[in-house]
Amino acid sequence: MKSLANIAGCVDDIMATCGDHPELLVQYLCRIQWRYNCIPPEAIELLAVRLGLPVAHIRGVIGFYAFLHETPRGDFNILISDSITDQMLGSRALLDRLCRQLGVQAGVARADGRVTVDTTSCTGMCDQGPALLVNGFALTRLDVARVDAVAALVEAGTPVQDWPAAFFAVEDNIRRRDRLLNAPRSTDGALRLFLQQGADAMLETIDRSGLRGRGGAGFRTASKWRFCRQAPGGRRYVVCNADEGEPGTFKDRVLLNSFADEVFEGMTLCAGITGAQQGFLYLRGEYRYLLEALESVLARRRSAGLLGRDILGRQGFDFDIAIHMGAGAYVCGEESALIESLEGKRGIPRKRPPFPVTRGLRQQPTVVNNVETLFAATCIARFGADWFRASGTEQSTGTKLLSVSGDCVRPGIYEYPLGVTVGQVIEDCGAEHAQAVQLAGAAGTIIPRDEFDTRISYEDVDTGGAFMVFGPERDLLDMVRNFVHFFAHESCGFCTPCRVGGTLLKNLVDKVYAGRAGEYDLQKIRDICRLMRDTSHCGLGSATPNPVMSTLEKVPSIYRRRLCTSDYEPAFDLEAELEEARRITGRDDSGAHIGRET
Repeated sequence: MKSLANIAGCVDDIMATCGDHPELLVQYLCRIQWRYNCIPPEAIELLAVRLGLPVAHIRGVIGFYAFLHETPRGDFNILISDSITDQMLGSRALLDRLCRQLGVQAGVARADGRVTVDTTSCTGMCDQGPALLVNGFALTRLDVARVDAVAALVEAGTPVQDWPAAFFAVEDNIRRRDRLLNAPRSTDGALRLFLQQGADAMLETIDRSGLRGRGGAGFRTASKWRFCRQAPGGRRYVVCNADEGEPGTFKDRVLLNSFADEVFEGMTLCAGITGAQQGFLYLRGEYRYLLEALESVLARRRSAGLLGRDILGRQGFDFDIAIHMGAGAYVCGEESALIESLEGKRGIPRKRPPFPVTRGLRQQPTVVNNVETLFAATCIARFGADWFRASGTEQSTGTKLLSVSGDCVRPGIYEYPLGVTVGQVIEDCGAEHAQAVQLAGAAGTIIPRDEFDTRISYEDVDTGGAFMVFGPERDLLDMVRNFVHFFAHESCGFCTPCRVGGTLLKNLVDKVYAGRAGEYDLQKIRDICRLMRDTSHCGLGSATPNPVMSTLEKVPSIYRRRLCTSDYEPAFDLEAELEEARRITGRDDSGAHIGRET
């Protein structure tokens, strides 16, 4: 472990950079984790004194986030994505190979303190997987050769910054552009029009465009901004939700990489309309590699007078943006949980109402919008409501970015007018023989082949952007198992229906998969799903049963062909458990077996 003086110096440097406030606890912890690949106990004690927080509170925050650890992880902390699309590309075999090469057990630090290898949830690299994170940085397109090279670099003690740059190449993979992605680029066009037209006229433009939230909820963007504007409160905030944690989704990664100016301009536009003076980009921990570039964009915008005081010379138009890092918590994609994390706490969703637009960050009116929503708002401000409404349908105006991955020839980002059929996307991405598509990620719904005429729109079937393709050779129960294990792992643990129900659901699906379930178990699955939907504390808990209920309804054969009885079969195999006793005693007579006649 490093010396106390060394750790104190690290904490001093972080506070000098980030500021000194208890709300910044998660940010301090992230940066300490980056420095030491764990949170040393000395750092916890120092933070408790400096911030006036109980040690138990700090440890509780560390324990909540998957990327924060009190136990040392070694010089190289390697996390291989365990999402279903990465599994389909062979991630499990590559994980086993890397563990063998390095002589480690998954999840256990090597005795010499050199390395830890483990799994993590979706890294947002589904179009170029399998992927891993090494000390927080994304490494894409894993194969046997690359795994062997990683093992050699680790054994040689080569610092991550000296690894081949090609390992860390992350491509946009934009396969189809439409209205938004083809729009002429600008760093300030929307803001200049806002200053000319005024807040009321610009809000009316956003309203007439019909823009709805692109993160999945589909709430009218103009209504959210108007509610925030009208809410009583001394300060207002704008938050860009870039915690893109839904498995199979990576569109926001591309927008932040190549269209960051438009995203930040959308936040500033929202601030001008609502009267906010402070904004936050909440960036998921898996996208740490984008942090430096995004900070450079913000610095350039400040220098150009597009952020800070008196934006573009307009006296009193003051607004700035800070980037806050996530630390590996799927639930922080829920807006109130995200706000809790921004305040330096565990990301436990709040009870609603009140909603963030009236009582959000620091109990003040707060707009939380998805990356794509803010990008679209910037384009609407520049080109008008009619320009946007020219695409899409009456109730679902504009275009939508889809993150296409899985069994297709051309994974990547596709932009379509809302109302496009699933079949059209299937054809364009090169997946003509697909048996099914999972829309909206783990919390979404299955679309089997006979429903490929389904239209992606708010009035038919909505999607936050994930479009996962499954070829004819895939067992869809593998997908369901991956999702229920994901949800059981990612539950915040606050409410019993999600915490306990998610585990029960995982165990029952595993029982079906093992061929030990009966009709009774399927009915129990349905009962648990209904209970979770009706009584979970937040929307994420209510959405946990979606992949199970969707497949039970639309492709029930994936469950029924594995049933071993029409009644009930216990999951515990007592006969198998007695095998060791028979071996020790040397008995194999009928009395040493369950159910064998004497």
